[in-house]
Amino acid sequence: MPNATALKFGYPDTLIAEHGPWLVLLRPKQPTLGALTIVNRGDERAFGELDVGAFVTLQPVIAAAERMLRAFAHYERINHVMLMMVDPDVHFHVLPRYAEPRDFEDHVFADAGWPGPPELDSFVVLGESLRDAMLARLRALWQI
Repeated sequence: MPNATALKFGYPDTLIAEHGPWLVLLRPKQPTLGALTIVNRGDERAFGELDVGAFVTLQPVIAAAERMLRAFAHYERINHVMLMMVDPDVHFHVLPRYAEPRDFEDHVFADAGWPGPPELDSFVVLGESLRDAMLARLRALWQI
């Protein structure tokens, strides 16, 4: 059963992949092209509360997400941001970073925070058709 954080980030409609206890979700609000949320489906509220198995299964998820996003968004840097202030279940945001805007399906995605910290308050909201097109492309690129 998914937790409240997974549901907030659109599960199951935004699901790209799952591996062990990890759900890889497309963020409905895109501060940068291809922004993801990786959510642990458990009830833990602190990263250090996860069991060793969760950490072991996390490494291939991160590697696959980075490969997928490099092919999709051609990022220059990538940020993994764990905030857990509003949504307390263990999760983090994966943000491809780039100096020049990216285009997808006639939509422009700028990295408003480049070269500094990501600006999560500046984003493109994905409508259903744009979300579905992005999901199809990302799922096709996913390999663990």
